[in-house]
Amino acid sequence: MSDLRITEAFLYMDYLCFRALCCKGPPPVRPEYDLVCIGLTGSGKTSLLSKLCSESPENVVSTTGFSIKAVPFQNAVLNVKELGGADNIRKYWSRYYQGSQGVIFVLDSASSEDDLETARNELHSALQHPQLCTLPFLILANHQDKPAARSVQEFCYGEFTVEKEHIPWSAFHEHSAFKSGLLPQ
Repeated sequence: MSDLRITEAFLYMDYLCFRALCCKGPPPVRPEYDLVCIGLTGSGKTSLLSKLCSESPENVVSTTGFSIKAVPFQNAVLNVKELGGADNIRKYWSRYYQGSQGVIFVLDSASSEDDLETARNELHSALQHPQLCTLPFLILANHQDKPAARSVQEFCYGEFTVEKEHIPWSAFHEHSAFKSGLLPQ
């Protein structure tokens, strides 16, 4: 654990003690939501979650299998189950959908046409899955800093169109998601 995380832990413990002594009770409980984060290998799922958890970007290693991270926000905690995106792992994604309350689908906006077609097929498969079809979806177009990156508009209104009128969904590219306050910086 880094020195910064240890310091944050002690500050939080101090805060809890202060609340218990002065305010006669623990701090209000933040609601927790279980999300599943999916996308092809190299789309940036692990990097995104590491950034959200204030982890060092140097230590990011692609996920093999799955990992779970608690992403703290001011008013809630997102328990994000990240599923690896390799060919041999994607066939098992549906085994991890149970209990999810939302979906984050991460796209590499600079990927090849073949990879984009694979991502499109995986997204549409997830949109139709019985355990996910009624959940809110966040579609994140990552790697916007690459020269070949497609815009969010190309994904929303082009061949990647998501026809999911009966449930909420949103599409963002990473930089706008952080700048708009959707994701903390």
